[in-house]
Amino acid sequence: MIKAIRGTRDILPPASALWNHVESATREVCRGFNYHEIRTPIFEETALFARGVGEDTDIVSKEMYTWEDRDGTSITLRPENTASVIRAYIEHRLDQIPGLKRLYYIGPMFRRERPQKGRYRQFSQIGAECIGSESPLIDAEVIELSLEILSRCGVQNPHLLLNSVGCKECRPKFVQALRERLQDVKGQMCQDCQRRADTNPLRVLDCKVPEDQNIIDSLPSILEYLCEPCAKHFETVKGHLEARGIDYEIRSRLVRGLDYYTRTTFEVTHGALGAQNSILGGGRYDGLAESLGSRVAAPGIGFSIGEDRLVMAIEEHVKGEELARLDVFLIAMGDPALKHAAVLAQELRRGGASVELSADQKVKRAMETANKLGARYALILGDNEIAAGVYALKNMATATQESLTREQLSAALSRRQDVVHHD
Repeated sequence: MIKAIRGTRDILPPASALWNHVESATREVCRGFNYHEIRTPIFEETALFARGVGEDTDIVSKEMYTWEDRDGTSITLRPENTASVIRAYIEHRLDQIPGLKRLYYIGPMFRRERPQKGRYRQFSQIGAECIGSESPLIDAEVIELSLEILSRCGVQNPHLLLNSVGCKECRPKFVQALRERLQDVKGQMCQDCQRRADTNPLRVLDCKVPEDQNIIDSLPSILEYLCEPCAKHFETVKGHLEARGIDYEIRSRLVRGLDYYTRTTFEVTHGALGAQNSILGGGRYDGLAESLGSRVAAPGIGFSIGEDRLVMAIEEHVKGEELARLDVFLIAMGDPALKHAAVLAQELRRGGASVELSADQKVKRAMETANKLGARYALILGDNEIAAGVYALKNMATATQESLTREQLSAALSRRQDVVHHD
């Protein structure tokens, strides 16, 4: 028997209803913030990620799925989507269109890392990017957008971590101080950190090895090295968050795992996810477009949410079984009733109800099927109901029954749909 490849999985009903819930909520929130969907290819030239993400990052050096195409081009399955969005922004000259570019995406990414709880080799991300402004107001808006998506999906008590990683003017001074300090202690750290101490010291701060944390806590803080413009930008971001009533915690070791971040970086954690509790991360990337070949400045800020981990965070109190539950199981008694039942089912579906028309005309067996499917209601339709124009709607949970005209039936199910889907 052929099985799914390690690090991938099938998402089956009713769990898939949770994914639909999350994606629908995301689209609603993004529309409210005037963000519009962008869909990029799932594979790109490898150079895009090597230049955009950073050759010394774990993603590029260890985790990408890369192969040589028949024409000799090196191709990579996208490990993240910000670089792809910026590539599309440059290629299609979106800078020529007035206004900021507010874009969001939902789709699969690929990294060959060790599979663990909530982390897969094919995983899905929800992300948003706002391109064209350096304003700290936009930083706060993007953070608010990310938190609003989590809230609308059903995440309870998310925790926002906030930092600034400076800019090309002040960060080199911090990196040099970090490099010097690491020379004294890198021998006590994990092998990855020993390598990073020489190649990219900032990545040391992103280490998750428990034994290294005390050493990392003793390292210099980026906040002590911020230049005046970066310090002012960070203070303004915090002020805008406070004005919106958004709580945050300053985490000076928060650098994120990608090279393109500048100034504001942020992460959201959630207790339901255990030790690997990050559900969302993002930040500003003011020089990314230029590094990918843009001839005009395109400052931006964005975030990505691990959709797999987001679903894990809400599955205890947002039930896929309820979201996917069948509304009406329609039972037609006799061949003449089948055509009438099919038209009635069509009408109810157009009103928003989920309806299954039974292929079994034996009422007892059909009712047993309705029970097994977990249908909210059963509707039995025969010659008498058709002649009278009155239908018997049975509540499967309470076993109560009410007689309704066609118009009353459509209206009643429509109202109940509103209650079911907005609770």
